[in-house]
Amino acid sequence: MKKAMVLVTVLFAGVSAFAMSDSELLKKAGDAGLKAIPTSQLEILKLVDNPKNPITDAKIELGKKLYFDPRLSKSGIISCNTCHNLGMGGVDGVGAAVGHKWTPNPAHLNSPTVYNSVLNKAQFWDGRDPHLEAQAQGPIQAGPEMAAPKGLVEKRVLSMPAYVQEFKKAYGDNVKIDFSLITDTIAVFERKLITPSRYDAFLNGNMNALTPSEKEGMTVFIDKGCASCHNDIGLGGTMMPFDAKKYNLNVGGFTGTKDGMVKTPTLRNIEETAPYFHNGNVWSLKQAVKLMGDIQLDMKISDKDTDKIVTFLNALTGVKPDISYPQLPVITEKTPKPDMN
Repeated sequence: MKKAMVLVTVLFAGVSAFAMSDSELLKKAGDAGLKAIPTSQLEILKLVDNPKNPITDAKIELGKKLYFDPRLSKSGIISCNTCHNLGMGGVDGVGAAVGHKWTPNPAHLNSPTVYNSVLNKAQFWDGRDPHLEAQAQGPIQAGPEMAAPKGLVEKRVLSMPAYVQEFKKAYGDNVKIDFSLITDTIAVFERKLITPSRYDAFLNGNMNALTPSEKEGMTVFIDKGCASCHNDIGLGGTMMPFDAKKYNLNVGGFTGTKDGMVKTPTLRNIEETAPYFHNGNVWSLKQAVKLMGDIQLDMKISDKDTDKIVTFLNALTGVKPDISYPQLPVITEKTPKPDMN
């Protein structure tokens, strides 16, 4: 009888200690600035919406078509989804983005994921604009990317009656369809590409959402200082000092802003978004963690601790929105022809 009572006491003590450990980890995460994607769809909408162009179902559907439409590019064969493939973690899976006339990005810049990009405080690797709408404009016009002048994009869209009708449905009969509105609508679609994960469920109070190994990895992640840059809801997306010249990470010559600042990439879905860093020069997540220890934290992270951190990082893979490939409007005789030059 006494042995049974001792066993029960030990079991309850273990449960209590485990629960206390979870509570301590939640506090540690909060103190480190880690925040969860809310569970409420209303709260998520408040988080991602743009008051200047509120999200509606009609805008989302139209934005999705524009996102997938290669005819917004000069050649007619490159879409937003080419470099930000929604079936591949929102990236293209190559070191440097490849655009018009098979041109690699001249600075050997890697395509960052479009998933959760609305959570970024800064867009582009050099953080030159905070707004997702401005980011949507850049690649369409850039010579090494989609290479399409504003006027060409407008003519292509306006030449297709189905697009005109959808813009009227989304914005009203008196809508002025110009380049800015086209890219703003793409951004509306992108604002909904949020991927809550088991990590978020844990921070929101589900103590069983993470395994003991993932919780241990999360603890090491915080204790080593990783959360000093990868924090808040986005787990990145802010500008931080980064010595791009270290360890041959300056492939392509990009060294950030004049002050040596580079946008911190999000860690959400990180296992799906290799290769890593601004130049896509590292394919191993374990190697990326070790390099961050050397470059940013000025420490050597052991293999054991690196494995623990990677175990936690894999728990950041979230649930993707269910997106079907859209059927796009039909061209007319007025639609400008593809230009491969």
